[in-house]
Amino acid sequence: MQVRPKELKHFIHEIKEWVSLQKKLGKKRFYLPSRSSKIDSKPSSAGSVRGYSSAVKADQIAGDRSKNDSLAAFSDISFSELRDIALKCVKCPLSEGRTQVVFGSGNEKTQLVFVGEAPGFDEDRQGKPFVGRAGQLLTKMIEAMGFKREDVYIANIIKCRPPNNRTPRPEEIETCLPYLIEQLGKIKPKVVCALGNVAAQTLLGTDKTISKLRGLFHEIDGIKIMPTFHPAFLLRNPEYKREVWHDLQLIMKELGLKVETK
Repeated sequence: MQVRPKELKHFIHEIKEWVSLQKKLGKKRFYLPSRSSKIDSKPSSAGSVRGYSSAVKADQIAGDRSKNDSLAAFSDISFSELRDIALKCVKCPLSEGRTQVVFGSGNEKTQLVFVGEAPGFDEDRQGKPFVGRAGQLLTKMIEAMGFKREDVYIANIIKCRPPNNRTPRPEEIETCLPYLIEQLGKIKPKVVCALGNVAAQTLLGTDKTISKLRGLFHEIDGIKIMPTFHPAFLLRNPEYKREVWHDLQLIMKELGLKVETK
């Protein structure tokens, strides 16, 4: 592959910007995102994190325990400082089309975090996660568990809306994921509920579908991950609400909450 000087200069600039961000986040060890797909001018296939998510699991989430690089070892910057950095982020092309960065919202000391895929139209306009129709259903799910929205924390794998709500591309996830990893490291939740394929596959480093992942806890550095169907999927397929309620009840039991059985 022959890289033109202009492309190489831009690539080097991106690396320097990424290193600068990681230093601001207080990282002593970090991993550069792969940008080869951009230099090749070949768009990644939307809807798949195959070949990427396994690296995320090993290097960014589960960590290399022999080198003490795990979810338990995060920087000392505050949550508000992390938010300020994310709100100014221009690390990928999604920043060019966004209205607002959707950082996340809720209780930063909660035991339960919900992680979705990406902001949609309403989220992009309001700057808050899950405020559209799917968000209204998620609110009902949270309330059915005995919580209020402000009791939990809600975020997404990526912070900016993809064009036309398409599935985030692997390089977009790779660039944005450190923000979520920092959020989880600071909150230190007991349980993360991964909503949908992208959230579950990214956090667990797998290409298995949500149908095969849901209903069972998966553990990463002491944090229990419960994958389940995305609320947007439930709006189109309400017959799966029973399965989701089963998953939410497992979370409730894990958190020591009373679960009424009929």
